[in-house]
Amino acid sequence: AGVQMAIVIGGGNFWRGVKNGEGYIERTRADHMGMLATAMNCMAVADVLEQKGVDVRIQTALEIKEVAEPYIRARAIRHLEKGRVVIFGCGIGSPPLFTHGDDHHGSTDTAAVLRAAEINADVILLAKNIDGVYNADPAKVADAVKYDAISYEDVLAQHLAVMDSTATSLSMDNHIPVLVFALKDPKNILRAVMGEKIGTIVGE
Repeated sequence: AGVQMAIVIGGGNFWRGVKNGEGYIERTRADHMGMLATAMNCMAVADVLEQKGVDVRIQTALEIKEVAEPYIRARAIRHLEKGRVVIFGCGIGSPPLFTHGDDHHGSTDTAAVLRAAEINADVILLAKNIDGVYNADPAKVADAVKYDAISYEDVLAQHLAVMDSTATSLSMDNHIPVLVFALKDPKNILRAVMGEKIGTIVGE
């Protein structure tokens, strides 16, 4: 579709720093383990894309030069301009000490927004297990209402679990809209890219 696409991948299927390390492993080390978990997922996704004929590059915030390029902004932008998909691994490379103690999404959400700002992305596509932003957890509240659009301020004020608060503030400061939609239907990513009305847009 002629769209430049960069991907940020989490590692929670292997290891969540806060959740898995709590009380057993020093916080920063547990977070670093989570960052390495993301690198494994990056390699898996890169391989699937290559099998489908997509030109792809992995860049990691921690240096693992045998398996991926180090993150270099100018090089990432050059790859995108050449039509390659760039996969960003290892979060932001430093433990998410600025996120809430109970927030084990901090690293990847914040990394996604940070990278989006650095590569001048037009939009952040946030593929989740839920099909948008609701005023309450639809799994627990039967009459929860889904928003078509909501402001960053309202997300923060209502403590809605879209992204961690650091990531939400960062996207607000950089004026990058966030489109939240369901990952369940793989075609949703294409629908989002083509501008169809799906999910919830978080913006100005």
